Amino acid sequence: MNEELRFRRLAALEMGGPEAIKRQHANGRLTVRERFARLLDEESLREIGTLGGSGEYDENNKLVRVTPAPYVAGMARVNGRPVAIGGEDFTVRGGTTFGAARRKGGQGGFIEDLAHYYKIPLVNLIDGAGGTVTSAKKRGYVAFPGVHGFERSVQLLGEVPVVSAVLGTAAGGPAGRAILSHFSIMVRGTSQIFAAGPPVVKRSLGRDIHKEELGGASVAVDKAGTIHNAVDTEDEAFEQIRRFLSFMPQNVWELPPVLPCDDPVDRCEIKLRDIVPEKRTQPYSMHDLIDLVVDKGSVFEIQPTNGKSVITSLARLDGRPVGVIANNPKFYSGAMDASSAHKQIHFMELCDTFHIPLVFLVDVPGFMVGLKAEQEATLREGMRAVYVAGQLTVPTITVVIRKCYGMAGMATCNKNDIDLKISWPTGEWGSLPVEGGVAAAFRRDIESADDPKAREKELEAELRAYASPFRTAEAFAVEEIIDPSETRPILCEFIALAESRLRANLGPKGKAGVSP
Repeated sequence: MNEELRFRRLAALEMGGPEAIKRQHANGRLTVRERFARLLDEESLREIGTLGGSGEYDENNKLVRVTPAPYVAGMARVNGRPVAIGGEDFTVRGGTTFGAARRKGGQGGFIEDLAHYYKIPLVNLIDGAGGTVTSAKKRGYVAFPGVHGFERSVQLLGEVPVVSAVLGTAAGGPAGRAILSHFSIMVRGTSQIFAAGPPVVKRSLGRDIHKEELGGASVAVDKAGTIHNAVDTEDEAFEQIRRFLSFMPQNVWELPPVLPCDDPVDRCEIKLRDIVPEKRTQPYSMHDLIDLVVDKGSVFEIQPTNGKSVITSLARLDGRPVGVIANNPKFYSGAMDASSAHKQIHFMELCDTFHIPLVFLVDVPGFMVGLKAEQEATLREGMRAVYVAGQLTVPTITVVIRKCYGMAGMATCNKNDIDLKISWPTGEWGSLPVEGGVAAAFRRDIESADDPKAREKELEAELRAYASPFRTAEAFAVEEIIDPSETRPILCEFIALAESRLRANLGPKGKAGVSP
């Protein structure tokens, strides 16, 4: 091997040097190349831009030292399928941009171009703060925002799966890239994300705040929903990346992969007949219900700790990927609040972009009500969910488990499609529940009665008779009422039927892609 080539390659592998690597490990974090080795198929990485960096030369113009670029990138394989991958090397100047005319990674970088032109998924392993004020001195001027913007990042959201793992402290451009992803994940305790870190907050607002308090997983994942999922270790993050990609096609011009399945499609679960309590206000486990219907062990939940009144999961039916959106009666009785609406919107757009049929398992009493709900713009976010549901292009199946009321119920149907709605015998629906509707519509009648409470219950009983799902089925206003145990066989049949339709509609959708 050429001696200079060998010298430069060794310098790249040394990254920021032994002390910097030791500090990275002391902070509970792997180096970028260790991360690649844990995530990627063995010996599949073909690194690109290995020699990028800054060389130091003696008086005879002979190379004496190389500082590698603080970004490592290449093409590789995950589960045997090609991906483009890149990540900051925090051991070199904290992973900040090194100012080359052409970037290996980041917005407008080579690795994004590789994903775009070769139509392969992009994986971002984020561990850096992006730009630094010192780059202006090197450049000689301050760059105008948007000159090197997120154009390619946005474009990719409508073309190929984009996954980002925040594995350190992310601010600035890297934080923006984490948001411009179909799926994002971070590690509790060792990773944080924010628009600007504690020093900027201190300078701007005069407040001292620790980076974990400002942008740790309890804020970014659990409360804000900025990042989708959180795990306890980097290895768990890599496993979730592999799981997510296993449901995705390589690009929007392909169908999602179908896996062999040994779970019988005709499996009828008798347990489903008793899973909904007789008392209409009593909660039950929607997670258990989902597990009983889909292929065993196939559920991959997205955003489990945010917007908890709705469950969004990728799963499989007879090996075929589906998106499951299910209301969770254990939180707000399944009512849609602003967080759950935003969560549902992102998931619907994800599945629609990558040709994944949607199954709605419905038990929603309506939008969340009250002062807090109004302050959080629940009505606006909820109607955005209705808006997006009305534009879905993938096959959509609605299964009413119990309640399906009001405008929140509208967000579980696609009137522009065949609008297939089936229901369990426990299903009930309408503009609003009988109880609240009677109190509003018959207020004067109830108030003037000798016994207002008794009159209210009398009116409720009278109107509830009309709320029977079988009366709706008589009018063919719901397509079918099924025995709950039949749910899996019916869904498997319709999802299999959808495959030829999905194949006929491959390609980009008539929109930019998935909104953050």
